[in-house]
Amino acid sequence: MGSSGARSIGLVVALLLLALVGYITAGERFASVGNLLVILRFASVIGVVSIGMTFVITSGGIDLSVGSVLGLTSVVATLSWVQAFANETHWIVMVLVAMVAGMVVGLINGLVIAYGGVVAFIATLATLVAARGLAELLANRTTQIVVVSEFKSALSGNLLGIPVLIWMFAVVVALGWFLLNRTTFGRRTVAIGGNLEAARLAGINVKRHLVYVYGLAGLTAGFGGVMMLGRTTAGTSTHGTLLELDAIAAVVVGGTLLIGGRGSIMGTVLGVLLFSTLTNVFTQNNMSTSVQAIAKGVIIVGAVMLQQRFANRAPKKLAAEMKMPAATTGTAGTTKL
Repeated sequence: MGSSGARSIGLVVALLLLALVGYITAGERFASVGNLLVILRFASVIGVVSIGMTFVITSGGIDLSVGSVLGLTSVVATLSWVQAFANETHWIVMVLVAMVAGMVVGLINGLVIAYGGVVAFIATLATLVAARGLAELLANRTTQIVVVSEFKSALSGNLLGIPVLIWMFAVVVALGWFLLNRTTFGRRTVAIGGNLEAARLAGINVKRHLVYVYGLAGLTAGFGGVMMLGRTTAGTSTHGTLLELDAIAAVVVGGTLLIGGRGSIMGTVLGVLLFSTLTNVFTQNNMSTSVQAIAKGVIIVGAVMLQQRFANRAPKKLAAEMKMPAATTGTAGTTKL
């Protein structure tokens, strides 16, 4: 459990055990290819939002607004004038509008946090409320139906027998993994989360980078809004309610430290799949959503306790490794280093 590889193996084992429980209790209904695609399709929207959340938490922050931002972008993308323009030009307009709207809200979060000096928890909590309220105003508390037929057929269709939403999730995962593990942006994100002052002294523009990180979280929330439209073919202010909690839970269970400095895209993916499979197992067995919520809570608490344990162990291990070699005694009784 001390290394990222061991943590990933632990998540895979937990996922396999959960799948075994599903197979024992629900049989072929659970093990069918169709049900596997249902699990992945359910995980896709939460997964995309969780990728952006991984960067935020790795940088030492938190974003409570992503669920509300997703709902807001689904409303913005289905406004009558946006859909009319999309009908006249191309359905991709709806996608771009949603992503830009999400990124703008994320950048505002970043500016308030980095340059305004507001704690991330408070800033994003305010955005959670404000974005949901703005979505209600724009939609006039109604559900806005997607009327662009090309948009519906593109996002609700299949590619090589696999739903397009799953392909979209896979692309975001690949891009997120590359960005975090193979770019300067990812290294700076980890450095800021590990030690903000040391990162600043190393020449990183910490404030500007944090704005970018929250902008990225808003961008993924906007893309999640597009995917939600593909699933439901309707935009509403209620989309994404409490989604931020699912995203944070998936990221934490996946091994990203809540205090920052360590993040794992693949761990986040496994965390999302773990919770999606858990939901599916409960659904297959007609079990109460209340029991499901309790199970999720137990998993989250367990993951955080493990994080604290290994986070406390890390400084001790580092101190032991940096200790000077033991002294040796010479013939004259003098100590030699």
